[in-house]
Amino acid sequence: MRILWQKSPQTKAKREFAPYKGVWKTQKKSEPSRRFNPLNDFLFYKTMGEKGDEPQLTGFLNAILAPSGRKPIETLEIIEKKTFVKDMLEGKSCSLDVAAILSDGTRVNIEVQLNDKRNMDRRSLFYWGKLYAETLKQGIDYIELPDTIAINIVNYDFPQGGGAHTRFRLKEVSDPALELTGAIEIHFVNMVKWRELAEKDLRGNPLHRWLAWLDPESPPELVEEVKNMDGAIAFAEDRQGFVMHDDEARELYWRRQIAEMDRRAEIAFALEKAEMDHRAEIAFALEKAEMDHKAEIAFALEKAALNNARNALAKGLSIELIHEITGLDMETIADLQSQ
Repeated sequence: MRILWQKSPQTKAKREFAPYKGVWKTQKKSEPSRRFNPLNDFLFYKTMGEKGDEPQLTGFLNAILAPSGRKPIETLEIIEKKTFVKDMLEGKSCSLDVAAILSDGTRVNIEVQLNDKRNMDRRSLFYWGKLYAETLKQGIDYIELPDTIAINIVNYDFPQGGGAHTRFRLKEVSDPALELTGAIEIHFVNMVKWRELAEKDLRGNPLHRWLAWLDPESPPELVEEVKNMDGAIAFAEDRQGFVMHDDEARELYWRRQIAEMDRRAEIAFALEKAEMDHRAEIAFALEKAEMDHKAEIAFALEKAALNNARNALAKGLSIELIHEITGLDMETIADLQSQ
């Protein structure tokens, strides 16, 4: 049976899962989710990035990499960070990526980005390059360098024009069928596009199940459904619950949430200020252009009036008549007559 999640036009209403019809129905009463945010990068790391998290990380990576034609991952080694410093979690330099080495030697790095800093394309290339370079050791042959995969989960629309899941590799521009190498692979999971997806194939597409679980906006019924459908997601849910029972982990989670909200506010303020400055610059430029244009017209009209006055004087017209015709004051006309 193919189970679909169907988007309703009433986006703020509660959705109820109908397992036999495979559709999420909309009801009038709304029920906000009380879940911890799985996209909080501290919680994501604690759920996916430590020893013992192999079952859920394996399931997630298989869901991401299946469209690439890779064989299902059976074993992997998680490269974990040992400690977290509270002050570091509040800083912009904090990196909470999930890193792993697959059984074939492929290096994988997963990063969660909640705020659009307008640099995700180059940021992703930088971190991919750094990850690739770290595998180069003295005396190693280039052919021994492992494949490297960067996976970016973003809570904003990037890359624009793409879908919920986009994948990039190095290919010839005029002939995309010609690939330079499979050593580089960069994935983007776009949560904005995921939410806009009209139908979500929960039964047939394991990535759809994972995104439903990762999305903090998913209704509780949907989260429960995908957890029951996928054992790896059930592991992730249990691990997340275990982590958040710890007082220190909850404190670090909220510190990270607050830090992200502060960054979001800073970005919003910077964008608003930039827009206001841009509008002020445009208004000033338009006002200056209008003033310059008016001055040019006034100068041209005065010059024309003076020429007309000279011509009229040459033809013997009186100062009074020239004043009526040109609008110039009589003193100016008299000065022209005396020249």
